[in-house]
Amino acid sequence: MTLHLIKMAVGISDLDQLVELRRQRRIAAGDAPCRVRTRHMPKRAEELLDGGSIYWVIKGIIRARQAIIGLVPGTDANDKRCCFLELVHEVTPTEPQAQRAFQGWRYLAPEKAPPDRGGAGSGDALPEAMARELRALGLL
Repeated sequence: MTLHLIKMAVGISDLDQLVELRRQRRIAAGDAPCRVRTRHMPKRAEELLDGGSIYWVIKGIIRARQAIIGLVPGTDANDKRCCFLELVHEVTPTEPQAQRAFQGWRYLAPEKAPPDRGGAGSGDALPEAMARELRALGLL
């Protein structure tokens, strides 16, 4: 059964900044997959590798996802054990969904994951502050 992860995009102010950061890292990585370091190896790795994605929370809203293609144990710069999440480079925007703050990553059941963003009505034509206020009011 497929399972997803959800993680805060710390230091990212909007979806465009996340896409640009991933574009820059893709250039630097070349043919290698996109890597995100995390402290712990997920215990439910098989479910994550069965079509799972990492959903990015930006400013309290789930805004995008990247498919997980690998989980690689490793060590960080301080020789502490860690896990590298290998992701596809493409960032897929999702329908905005509010999410409370948390630390690290959490598992996300497929039925709770927001769908990929569709066409009209997604709120992307609105200024970010206005779209956020409309979502808080339940109007978007």
